[in-house]
This record gives sequence, C-alpha cells and structure tokens, in this order.
Amino acid sequence: MSSPASAKPSPAPNATLAILALALGAFAIGTSEFAAMGLLPWYAADLGVTEPMAGHVVSAYALGVVVGAPLTSILGARLPRRRYLAALIAIYGVMNILASILPGYSTLVGARFLAGLPHGGFLGVAMLFAADALPHEQRAKGVTHVLLGLTVANIIGVPLAQLLGQGLGWRWGFGLPGVLALAAALLILRLAPRVGVDPNANPMAELRALRNPAVAATLMVGAIGSGGLFAVYSFLSAAMLATTQPPVWAVTVALSAFGIGGTLGGLLAARLTIRLGNFGAALALMLFMIVTQGFAALAVGSWTLMILSSFLLGLGSGMVVPLQTQLMDVAGKAQSMAAAMNHAAFNAANALGPWVAGMALAAGWGWRSSGIVGIALSLAGLVALGLAWRQQRNAG
Repeated sequence: MSSPASAKPSPAPNATLAILALALGAFAIGTSEFAAMGLLPWYAADLGVTEPMAGHVVSAYALGVVVGAPLTSILGARLPRRRYLAALIAIYGVMNILASILPGYSTLVGARFLAGLPHGGFLGVAMLFAADALPHEQRAKGVTHVLLGLTVANIIGVPLAQLLGQGLGWRWGFGLPGVLALAAALLILRLAPRVGVDPNANPMAELRALRNPAVAATLMVGAIGSGGLFAVYSFLSAAMLATTQPPVWAVTVALSAFGIGGTLGGLLAARLTIRLGNFGAALALMLFMIVTQGFAALAVGSWTLMILSSFLLGLGSGMVVPLQTQLMDVAGKAQSMAAAMNHAAFNAANALGPWVAGMALAAGWGWRSSGIVGIALSLAGLVALGLAWRQQRNAG
C-alpha cells in the first residue's frame, strides 16, 4: 500500500493536527484493548461467568486482530488512505459502543471479535500515513507520534477506564474508547491530507509477503514469545483482588505502572536494537521477560509486589521494537502488510496467553500458574527466535 512519490502529500499546515487525529485513534485502540484485561473481574461477576471464561473476551478481540490485519490490508489496498483510516476507526468505535450496550456474555465476545478486525489495519497504515505526511527527514517523528497514542493509552486511558468501570460500571470501559474512536474518525476526515490511490497497488503481492520465510519466522517469534506477557497481565487484576486485600486505588495504579513500564521499555528496546541488532535485542528482552514472569508468580499474594511486577512486565513489552525493525528489513515492498501483521502477531500472543493461562486456572492450578504459563511460552519464544535467526543465517 505504499504510495509512489507522485502520490505523496506535500507537507501541509494541518499535517501535525492530522497526525494527532491518528494518535487519538491509537489512544482509543490502546485503551480498549488493555482495559478489557483490567476490567475482567467486573464483567465476569456481572455476566455470571468465571474468570477463565471471561478471558475469552480478551482472546476474541485478539483473534479479531489476527483475522482482520491481512483482510483489511487487502481490502484497503486500492482505497484512498484518508477514507480507509477513517472507516476503520469508525467501525472500531461502533463495535466498542455495541460491546458497552448489548446484553449477555456471547454478544460481548462477538462484539469484541468484530472490534479487533480494524485494529492492525488502522495502526499499520496510520504509521505509514503519518510518515508520508511529513518531510522525509521527519518521517520517524510521524511514526513516533502515532505510537505515542498507544503509550499514553496505557498510562492514562486504561487507568481512567478502570476507574470508570469500578465507579460507574464496566461497560464504560468500552463505551469511552468507542466515543473517542468516532471522534478520531471525524477528525481524520476533516484534517488528513487527501492522497490519490496508488495505481500500482497490488493486494495479492502484499499478501504473498506472508510466504516469505523470514517474515513468517519473525511473526512467529512475536506470536508465541509474547504470549507469556499477556498470560500474566490479563489476569493481574483478578489475581490481585482474589489473593490480597488491596486499597481501592491499587488496581488502577498497577495498570498505570504497566503503561509507564511500557513507555520506558520501548525507549530501552530502541537503544538495545541499535546496539545489539534485531536478534540480539530480541534475545535480551525475551530473557528479561522470563525473569519478570517468574517474579510475577512469586508476587501473587502481595499487592505491592504485584504493582512492581506490573511495571516490570511493561518493561518487557518493548519486544515489539526489534521485531518491527526486523520485519521492515525483510518485508521488501510489502511494508503495509508487514506493519499490520506485526500487530496481528502480538494479538495472536494476546489470544494464546490468556487461553492457556485460563486453562491452568480452570484446572485448579492457582493464580501463580499464569506466571508459570508465561515462562513456558517465553521459552517457546526463545526456540522460535533461534529458528528465525538460523533461517536468516542460512538465507544470507
């Protein structure tokens, strides 16, 4: 979906405002995605289901991202990016609002699956669009500003949704980002530069990028290795409430601590990637994740240690940086598909982690088991990383 030079917009006075509109969409996505984990105990109790069953709400969203990332990339390849992005984030808003008002567990699972469909396509193309909206030497700034929406969501948006969920009902945790997503759609239509459709766009050529062994191997690392992070984080709030007697603000602080850790983790991961290379940084971060997941298991029963554990888990989420860089190196001309599929890979992990951890909880292994599951998935991720490294070495 990359545009030719003739189709790139010249820097416009409202380019910064357009990028902020894209960042608002990213903020809505980040808030909704992670609020679903923090609010899990409340909608489980309200809907009369167990915590492992409620974990399927998280997994359904993640599966929606996995399915939607390649689908939206193919369908949107020949559409004007401005309208394409506005449509995706508008659909996202509507589905979140439906999740907040429709009754019943099954409808919540279905609405969350549908909400996940636009996720990867929006974020992937938004970063490319933001880069093209600025002069070439400032392209990285556009990408960073869009990603800032996700970062701020974990620091401010998710804790705010948590407070609203505790005080007014869990449905507000989905309704708020839904409204913000609709606002982002209107702002994108109003502010984003008009860019012509790329006449050379080839949806199937981008899809064929998934047959590239280097692309597939890199995606596999994220899909498996990051599952441990989500296995622990998805049940963090529930474990804290079930095993401790925390003050009313403790869960909110734990969620904010994860966001702060994620912000610092992204910055540190960028430096590690520059210094150690893509595979060296990924190896260091994977080993760090194993340590933090072990600590998370030991921390269960102490709400203060669980807040610290949340911060450390956030630090490990920087894994997305070296893997995204590796995908950019090996995806060739299929940059849009690669960007979207990177989000899909991490949401495959978001589906896998809670599902396996939920089975462990349902089997009666206790709240510490999510940390043990996390370690196992991260070890499997190490194996996948080794295979990806060997594949690149043999190809070189």
